[in-house]
Amino acid sequence: MTTLDLTELLATQPVIDGHNDLPWALRELVDYDLDEIDIATRGERTHTDLPRLREGGVGGQFWSVFAPGTLPPVDAVTATFEQIDLVHQLISRYAVRLAFADSAASVRAAWDQGRIASLLGAEGGHCLANSLGTLRMMRALGVRYLTLTHNQNNDWADSATDVPRHGGLSAFGVEVVREMNRIGMLVDLSHVAPSTMSDALDASIAPPIFSHSSARAVCDHPRNVPDDILARLAAAGGVCMATFVPRFISPTVRAWDQEVHAAAEAAGIQANDLTAYDGFSARYAEEHPAPLATLEDVVAHLEHIREVAGIDHVGLGGDYDGVDRLPEGLRDVTGYPALLRALAERGWSRAELGKLTSGNILRVLDAADEVAAGLADRAPARARIGA
Repeated sequence: MTTLDLTELLATQPVIDGHNDLPWALRELVDYDLDEIDIATRGERTHTDLPRLREGGVGGQFWSVFAPGTLPPVDAVTATFEQIDLVHQLISRYAVRLAFADSAASVRAAWDQGRIASLLGAEGGHCLANSLGTLRMMRALGVRYLTLTHNQNNDWADSATDVPRHGGLSAFGVEVVREMNRIGMLVDLSHVAPSTMSDALDASIAPPIFSHSSARAVCDHPRNVPDDILARLAAAGGVCMATFVPRFISPTVRAWDQEVHAAAEAAGIQANDLTAYDGFSARYAEEHPAPLATLEDVVAHLEHIREVAGIDHVGLGGDYDGVDRLPEGLRDVTGYPALLRALAERGWSRAELGKLTSGNILRVLDAADEVAAGLADRAPARARIGA
């Protein structure tokens, strides 16, 4: 496929990326002061800005609204709503280039206007503080998916990177999934334990997603998706949006990361405490440099997901601005054309690339809306856990 062909593809079927942590980066770097970092200009402090999104062929972005799982529940709710507020501020501030979207139709409307569709995804069910009322208000403000856990278990679901507590989803966790189906919120299974993946697939009648996870058979990291779950995801009509995080995609980087884990534990730092662990990892890398992941590592995951789940069930979820290191060739959001070119050289057709970039996730959004419409007469679940 020629460069011209890719240009045409990205003009009509641009990338919809499943997960970008720019909102949290803006909190950490400038405490939400949007005059300090102007994303309308090309910068160096983040992986993401509007010029680079355009250069990368990104026409839709799920902005992650996130709070660490180590925060007390009330603080996690507050921080998440601050993140939601920030995304709405960005959309308003850069209205010529960004458009709010929470459906396939509104994504396409944004493209017709030459704007980047801005969707929201809440990362980690701890941000609900066990309240279905909070879940419903997040959806009312435009949040389109909820990742059921982050790095820690919560009171109703097990995380992939914590000691099992529930054996998957609790009874309330099943109720959360069913309420998500009712209100049209996508069930995101990134970060969750395989037992939680399985329970959610049992409970959900709408297609789930993995917003930023890759294939465990290619790189044996607990954040990745086992083949049996990929097969079940395909049967449910869902999408696995492959991530670019080096320790999730490269076996060599994964082995180095296991060394860091051991050193962190010896220093009394828990690997699932993201803030503490990332700081430790950066210091460790000064004396023990991390090996490099590459664009080819991502290609290997995409090809495996396509082989196991099928072309209708693969997407892209880079996790930009959520990590400090990224693969060679994918260092910021401008890298998507190079990735698509590499896939085209391996025989992916234009139709297959269009499904990868946006066709598959748009189908899932439509399917979730159809499910929600069919459940419109069902009464809301009670507001709190144990009610």
